[in-house]
This record gives sequence, C-alpha cells and structure tokens, in this order.
Amino acid sequence: MANYPLPKFHFSVDWSGTRIGFTDVSGLDITNDIIEYRDGASPEYHKIKMPGQRKFSNITLKRGIFKSDNEYYTWFNTINMNTVERRDITISLLDESLAPVIVWKIKNAWPTKITSTDLKADGNEVAIETLELAHEGLTIQND
Repeated sequence: MANYPLPKFHFSVDWSGTRIGFTDVSGLDITNDIIEYRDGASPEYHKIKMPGQRKFSNITLKRGIFKSDNEYYTWFNTINMNTVERRDITISLLDESLAPVIVWKIKNAWPTKITSTDLKADGNEVAIETLELAHEGLTIQND
C-alpha cells in the first residue's frame, strides 16, 4: 500500500467546547529568534548563533457569514482597555474517519481584527468574514 501525504481540506476548529466550521485557517507558524554572539577571545572569526525567544504568528480564520450569528463580534466586544476574554483553541486535521491526525493547540487566543465580507453587485460567491487572533503559544501534536 502506497503512503501518501495528508490532504489539507478536512479539518475542525474547537474553541471553548464549540466546534465551528471554517473555510480557511492560516498562520500556524512558530519561529525562534536567533541570538548572535562573539566574545573578543574567541578563536573563531565569526559569531556563534543560538536560539532566542520563540514567536507565534497571528492566526487567521475565515468562514461564511450566517444570519444572526454574532459570536465573532460578541467575543471581539470583550476587549476593554487591557483585558479581553481569552480562549484556548484546538485545530485538528482529520482523516477520512474524522479522527485527528495532526492537532494544533493554541493558548490564550483573543481577537485582534475582524474583517467583514466585500460586497459585489455582480458577485456569485458566498459572503466570507475573517477573524484574526493573537495568542501566547502553539503546540503541535502529530499522532
């Protein structure tokens, strides 16, 4: 039996026990800063490189707009000065039996930006809204 890479089109997003369907998830990035260092007594004529602080990209979620579904805006409206409702989010890539194959766990996420759909009189597409999330950590579990 041949071993094929996983398709990316079957996934789920879960926040605070609610599963929400999205058309697009992006920004599942982890980066480590590089610290360059060289002391004057080093026999090498170059800097050494060591890992620094870890950074996480903002996560972008896109989905179709549904009448009377205001969950994005309700969550966005919890922002008040330096406080906001934070949520842990789980994003799972699923196999054909709906079992998670790769799981991204996002810690302490909160909404930074909501983008409503564009409007087009001659358009033939679904209205899509976008939610951008900041967070404080991302772990990846590959089962």
